[in-house]
Amino acid sequence: MENEAAPLLEVKNFSLELKQDENWNPVLSSLSFTLKKGETIGVVGESGSGKSVTALSIMRLLSDKSAKIVDGEIFLDYNNSVNELTKKSEKEIRQIRGNRIAMIFQEPMTSLNPVIKCGQQIEEALLLHTHLSKKEAKQKTIELLGDVQLPNPTKVWHSYPHELSGGQKQRIMIAMAMCCNPDILIADEPTTALDVTVQKNILELLKQLQEKYGMSIIFISHDLGVVAQIAHRVLVMYKGAIVEQGDVQTIFKNPQHPYTKGLLACRPKLDEKPERLVTVEETMQRAESRKQKAKSKKQSYSLTVSKAPPLFKIQNLNKYYPVRKKKLFEKQSYFQALENIDLTIYEGETLGLVGESGCGKTTLGRTLLRLVEPDSGTVFYRENNLMEFSDAAMRRLRKEIQIILQDPYSSLNQRLTIGQMLLEPMKVHHILNNDKERKRRAIELLERVGLCEAHLHRYPHEFSGGQRQRIAIARALTVNPKFIICDESVSALDVSVQAQVLNLLNDLKQEFQLTYLFISHDLSVVKYMSDRIAVMQRGKIVELNDAEEIYNNPQTAYTRKLIEAIPIVSIPKNSYRIKM
Repeated sequence: MENEAAPLLEVKNFSLELKQDENWNPVLSSLSFTLKKGETIGVVGESGSGKSVTALSIMRLLSDKSAKIVDGEIFLDYNNSVNELTKKSEKEIRQIRGNRIAMIFQEPMTSLNPVIKCGQQIEEALLLHTHLSKKEAKQKTIELLGDVQLPNPTKVWHSYPHELSGGQKQRIMIAMAMCCNPDILIADEPTTALDVTVQKNILELLKQLQEKYGMSIIFISHDLGVVAQIAHRVLVMYKGAIVEQGDVQTIFKNPQHPYTKGLLACRPKLDEKPERLVTVEETMQRAESRKQKAKSKKQSYSLTVSKAPPLFKIQNLNKYYPVRKKKLFEKQSYFQALENIDLTIYEGETLGLVGESGCGKTTLGRTLLRLVEPDSGTVFYRENNLMEFSDAAMRRLRKEIQIILQDPYSSLNQRLTIGQMLLEPMKVHHILNNDKERKRRAIELLERVGLCEAHLHRYPHEFSGGQRQRIAIARALTVNPKFIICDESVSALDVSVQAQVLNLLNDLKQEFQLTYLFISHDLSVVKYMSDRIAVMQRGKIVELNDAEEIYNNPQTAYTRKLIEAIPIVSIPKNSYRIKM
């Protein structure tokens, strides 16, 4: 694809400040980059580096009361003063949003209206920006739902957001953003909640749409493997500034800035398992020529847990969900989310649970805590049948068994400060003697997940998605649990913070003899963390084995499909490229 035309978008010396606690703090510093027609720019960097704020600035979605442009300009159609986005009125910018520039947001549950059907929410954008009739808009919406790999698009059209899995909701957002064929698509972590096979399909879909319509893409992600697969050029952001930019091959094969080298070094690798993952800070502090000297950890599953007693024993577990009726007197039908699950989790191990979105991973995790009641089967915890526990007994038990939920925004109370949220569970379970000790413990936990004491007095909306996930992890650790379900607990984290949190989880496991059920769509992370891996497909466990054995010798075609879809930080020989 020839691309000699002038840039479609130009950001020139753009600086921005955000208001926090009555003070204006610099967030973006002298950003300059261009985006050409048909080009994909990958934006990478740690949580809080300014990636999402840059996207929101282009979309003019930041409130004038909380955001102040210090310097710089943003041009649509390259240096065209008529299309200087920062000077547009709200009425003018509404005509551009969704029509010429669309955005896929990071957290789909907070972006979708919970009381409106998913199909109607996509239709709304079509009716606003096109001349389609209501009937034509509905048909176009159903086609879009099929394009983003959603099964039974007509059924999904009639579904509400709470009836879909996290990955399915994200695909709804992708369909909504692409419905008007925008000139520029800003994708803020669009594949974070997706399993590897759907992620691969979505990346291919974005490429196909880009080739068909000549669309430009700004692709924000902490997953360097994904960025390597889709981007033509890469911008590396650090503390609100662009520290390195260039074509994807140069950045990934020959990075120049120590920060870029650190981002590449801290991603878990499939061919080795070091004792600890390196972090960006450690890489930047070391000389560039030094390599990590951590010895490969070849400890087998049998040495780890073969002599440990079972902590959880699940027998013949089944869970059905009623399917919403289309007609009043229609016979009730059911969807089976869990089918005859038999599983043992041993004390002191990390059991990885992988599978495509909607296969039942989260339902199984919540069933163990009786947050979801099974329809049949038993769950034993330390040889006690949890199905026989009263509500009061379960509340006492939840001090020992905790869950880190997938969506940190909806799981954090927006009316409480972070300090109040961390102290509350310690008070309820009578942990430590007084609030002074509890506060000290809260500060310690925040620091261990990469935050600081100043964050105690802030509210959830003042943090990025990755920072909110770290707060959720710290909250789960406040009650000194023995068993933790990590439901996509690092999916929203950039690779460096992900490395810190994974190291922290492993440290806590050794220190307190913790047991984990680690649910994730990122198979490289699951392999690094797990002693054993269970593979789920359509509510069933289709394979269960030692982590190394699963990867080196998968027994089912489904497992092989998942492994083949893992994004790798490398540049394919026949990768999709444009001529710059």
